[in-house]
Parts: sequence; structure tokens; C-alpha cells
Amino acid sequence: MKQILQNMFSGETRLVTIPVPKTPKTGVLIKSSSSLISIGTERMLVEFGKANMLDKARQQPEKVKMVLEKVKTDGLATTIDAVRSKLDQPLPLGYCNVGIVLETGAEVYGLKAGDRVVSNGSHAEMVAVSQNLCARIPDTVSDETAAFTVLGSIGLEGIRLAAPTLGEYFVVTGLGLIGLLTVQLLRTHGCRVLGIDFDPAKLELARQFGVETVDLAQGEDPVEAGMAFSKGRGVDGVLITASTKSSDPVSQAARMSRQRGRIILVGVTGLELNRADFYEKELSFQVSCSYGPGRYDSSYEDQGRDYPFGYVRWTEQRNFEAVLDMMAEGRLDIQPLISHRFSFSDAVAAYQVLSDDRHAFGILLEYRNVEQKGDAAATRVTLNKKVNFTAESPICGFIGAGNYASRILIPAFVKAGAQLHTIVSSGGVSAAHHGEKNGFQQAATDVEAVFADHEINTVVIVTRHNTHARYVIKALEAGKHVFVEKPLCLTLEELDTIKECFVSLQKDFASPPQVMVGFNRRFAPQIVKIKELLAPVKQPKVFIMTMNAGAIPADTWIQDKAVGGGRIIGEACHYIDLMRYLAGSEIISVQARRMGDHPTLEVTEDKAAITLGFADGSFGTIHYLANGGKAFPKERIEVFAGDAVLQLDNFRKLKGYGWQGFKKMNLMWQDKGQGACAAAFLESIAQGTAMPIPFEELIEVARVSIEADEQLRQQG
Repeated sequence: MKQILQNMFSGETRLVTIPVPKTPKTGVLIKSSSSLISIGTERMLVEFGKANMLDKARQQPEKVKMVLEKVKTDGLATTIDAVRSKLDQPLPLGYCNVGIVLETGAEVYGLKAGDRVVSNGSHAEMVAVSQNLCARIPDTVSDETAAFTVLGSIGLEGIRLAAPTLGEYFVVTGLGLIGLLTVQLLRTHGCRVLGIDFDPAKLELARQFGVETVDLAQGEDPVEAGMAFSKGRGVDGVLITASTKSSDPVSQAARMSRQRGRIILVGVTGLELNRADFYEKELSFQVSCSYGPGRYDSSYEDQGRDYPFGYVRWTEQRNFEAVLDMMAEGRLDIQPLISHRFSFSDAVAAYQVLSDDRHAFGILLEYRNVEQKGDAAATRVTLNKKVNFTAESPICGFIGAGNYASRILIPAFVKAGAQLHTIVSSGGVSAAHHGEKNGFQQAATDVEAVFADHEINTVVIVTRHNTHARYVIKALEAGKHVFVEKPLCLTLEELDTIKECFVSLQKDFASPPQVMVGFNRRFAPQIVKIKELLAPVKQPKVFIMTMNAGAIPADTWIQDKAVGGGRIIGEACHYIDLMRYLAGSEIISVQARRMGDHPTLEVTEDKAAITLGFADGSFGTIHYLANGGKAFPKERIEVFAGDAVLQLDNFRKLKGYGWQGFKKMNLMWQDKGQGACAAAFLESIAQGTAMPIPFEELIEVARVSIEADEQLRQQG
């Protein structure tokens, strides 16, 4: 199938072939019939992509600050690579989609195959969308009319926050598509409406909808007009649907409002507010969040959990339904808002019009001869027909094409000479993009494409943590070698199952499949040097390892025990493995202590100390801390042994204190060993030798990580 993507680094807008997305268990797969280009949001994204790096930086000063902080800790080369990689991630355009439901997920209710629906799906021949972001279209509403539903719901949510009553005086500043839908909805509420804009064509449309207007291009004073419009009393409310860096719309709204008037920001403006304007009138000012309650709530949008109707009357989905009802009753006039119609095959030309024609308005994409969902081939696309594989060497299938996979792991495997067969992602976009970029033979959205393909002999798993154990076992049972990004699993039960599976397979295969976890820090050049320096030291060693991890939100998937396992299992396991490697001795004890409960902290397990004891008498403490500052190195490793100390800062600067024959080993750029880790794994498969990390140590580290996490969660 085809989808329109924007590259934020090069600025290129492309119509690309990707595999059909996987149907979410709480969502639906939709065959598109029509979609609407949002002239505000999408023009902004396209123009940002086309801007040079300096202009991109000027538009995002807060991101520049983050980049400069990263340069200080990680170095210039590492930071540049991270920025380029971030901008290179393909961005699907569009969020106003109409189509027919082809397939529903196992946990979907209220929707069925054949339903005609509107959704916030992107511009693609097929889209996979959560059930709570879809609404069934009334029979009397055409596809192209319904395509305006999502934009209408954005305006409607602003209106709900303003809570207009019959006969009130309202102003709408900014008469783009959302603004013109908003004025019609306000008129339906029984309000008198004044529209403000620079564009005479938009002002003329507003007048057709029964709205009085102010032409800023003619120098008309919006405050004076607002006061005259409201008979000198001040308007009851202002909805700002404009997009501008200026703070003038907010200032003007305050000055034209009555005592205790309401100002709702639906669009984007500067926010340099004059306190006196708001204080003297006791004005209320609120920013509206997109389509309504549920927006950006993963439990609502991703997991399909609806809010109780009696307590949350209007959600995203119910706002969609309300707009569709207005369309069905003829209260919203959509036809005057349409300026262009393009076949989806000409989508790139449509975006050229968006960039070149400032008067372009409602641009519709129409889908004809859309690929039908048929056999399994629809979930796979060929990227490179010229690839020839050598069966004696590792032939890799990647499951997962997220940021870490695309930026770090895939390039490491490419550099190590891996043969790349299939790359899988649930949506298909990242798989197609990074698959094409890195020379994969095909991209897919179905993981079975990897497990069932007899040509693939090695599986690389880079997905969310709760899938790792299941995929490791499936790959082993299929007779394939496994490289799984940490952690190996989330529970002791999963660990036992993996162990049993691995051991049993050693008897079933002449060359049994092997397992490797991506504990790359073992392979970092400075860690290799530390290991070399420690080799002659026979007495026990003491380790202090600090990971200045930084805070992440409590609702991030990594923090979810069922999905990510938490940051100790998901991230601190790196240091448990590293300490095990440097000690060169079995872990015989683990003690963990976290920060105490406090009303200001949602998560305390990611502010912890873990002390490990080793069979040879060594011990060490891992400080995993999410409450530190970014100015301090993210990772620091200290080793005390033989009357000397080794200190490694952020995998860039290694110093020896009192170490005979060694003073320092500094790198120009950060190297955490990902490349050497991938190379060692692939070489062991090609040569038929033992894995670089013994399976017993992988099991040991996984068990200790889980036990440490359990200790922390049991503390009060």
C-alpha cells in the first residue's frame, strides 16, 4: 500500500510503499476513501522540514538547549548523530481520514467490518486506528464532507471550554478551516459571531455563514470592532484559531472582552500576556487540547478504555459524533471550504500546492483502486530484489524498527557485515523507511514473516520489553539464533521457560540455536581496557557504578511494570551485567534500597542503590538515579583494586589513579560497545563458536535484575 511521509531532515515529501499495518487488538484496520490535508498543521510541518538546520534551531530553542547539554556530556559527534537520526525518522502526515472498516481487533466493540467511519488516521491507503478515535458516519453524510470531522471537533472542543449560551457575543480570530468550522458551530449554538483575519477570501466565506468580519489587511482595529460588535459591553468570549508567533491575538482578545470574559486558545500564538488586561477584568484564559478529553491518554487512545458517559459526556470520539450529527442535519456547510481535489496517487503534487499557493484551503485526497486486504503478502513489501544471501552466514530478521534499532543497532549490524533479510514494525512506516535505507530485502508488519521464513537463521528482537520472552522462545523453537535487546524477560516465570526451552533444544539440534542479550557495555573499548588491567589483580575488587538516568514520566511504557518492567529490569540490568563481567565471579547476594515514598514522587524505584556480592569476595554498588542533573555525566564507573582506582566518565574519559603503567584512555566520541557487541555475536554464529556472553550469565543477570526490582517494590 501507499502512504505519504515527510522527512524532517531533508524536507522531502514522498509517497512510499509500505506493508499494511497490523490491526491493533483495540482498534480497526480501515481502507481509506478520502482524507483532508490540514493546511495549518501540515503546511507548518512541511515548511519546517524544508528549513535549513539553523532555521530549524531558531524554531525550537528549547531543543537547542537540550542539544547543547548533550554535547557537554556525550560529545559533539555523538550528539550530531543523535540529532540527524531524530530528524531522519519518517513522519506520517495527515489526521483527517474517512474509509471503510476492513478488520477489527479482538477487543473491539461497537464497530464491525463494512462500517464507514471517520478517524484521525493518516494519509494512507490503509490505516490502523484505535476504536476510540473512530466514529461511524451517518448515511446522509458524504465522504468528502465527513473528512472535515476531525478539524471540526478541534473547534468544537474549544467551544465546549468556552461554554457559550444562546445570544452571547463571540469572536473567532483566525479564519482557517478550523476557524470557519468554529464560526458555524457557534452560530448553531445561537451565538452572534465576529470573525477576524487578514485574508479577504476567508472573510467572504465567513460572511456567507452569517458572520460579521474584521479585515486586518485593511487596517481595521479588532478591539474597536469587538467593542462595537458587542454594543460597547465587551464580548462574552474569544476563540483564537490563528497560528502566529505574535502575542497580539491574545492581547486583543483581552482588551475586547467583557468583565469575566472567556478566552480559549485553539491555535498557536505567542503568550506574552499583560497581567493588567486579565487582572482588572478577571478574565479566564484556557488552552484547548485538540479533539477533547482522552487526547494523549494512552489508556483511552491505545488501550481502548472509554471514559464513563455519565462523568465525561464529551470525549474525542463523542465530539466526532457530534460534528457528524451537525453535518447530517445540514448545520455545517462544507462545500465552500473545498478548494482542491487530488487523486491520492498525486499526493506529492497536492503538497506542492500546499506550499506554493497561500490561498489553498480545503485540499482533499481521493482514493481509488486501493489495494485490498488479501493474502499475507499484503503485510510484506519487497525493498531490494537484488539481495543474495549466503546460508552459511547469519541472515537476520529484525523485529522492531524504533529509535534505538534504527540509530544504533541496525547500523552496528550493517558495519559488522550482517545479511539483512526482513525488518518488522507494527505500523510498517519505520520498517519500510529504515529497511530501504539499510539494504533489507523486505519490510513487514507481521512478526511471523520472520519466524516462518526458512531463509532467516538469526532473529534480532528490539521491541517493547513485555514481548521479549515470547519472541525469544518462538525464535528458538524455530531453530533460529537470537539477539535480544535487554532485558531478556520481565518475570522469573518467563526466565524459567526460556531456560527450559534453551536447554531442551541443545539436544534436538546438531548446531543448536544460541541466545545473546545486547549487553553492549562489556564490549566498549574502555571496559575492555579495564578488564585487561584488572586481570592480574587477585584480591577482591570494589565497584561503584552511577547511572544518572534522568527523569521520565510515570506514564511512559518503560515505567509500566507489565509492559516495560520498570527501569531497574529495563535499564539498570546493563550495570548488573557489567559488574558481573568485571568481577569475573558469580553473584551470590543482592540488596536493593530505593528512595522512600513521598507525595511529590509518583515513581521511587528509579532512584535506588543495588549492592551486589560476588563469590570471590568482591562487591559493588549500582546507583541508578532519576533525580540528578544533566550537567553531571550520565554514566560513571569506578573500580577500587590493588591500591589503585580506575574511573570512567560517560564512556569517553578513562583515568587511572595510582595504576602502574596506566594514566588515561580518552576517546574523541562516546563508544558504548554496540558495534563490537554486534560483531562478536555475528562472528560466533558464523564460526560456530560459543556466544560472547555465556548463557548461564545471561540467566544469572536476568534473575538478579528481577530480584532487585522485587525488593524495591516491596519496600514502604
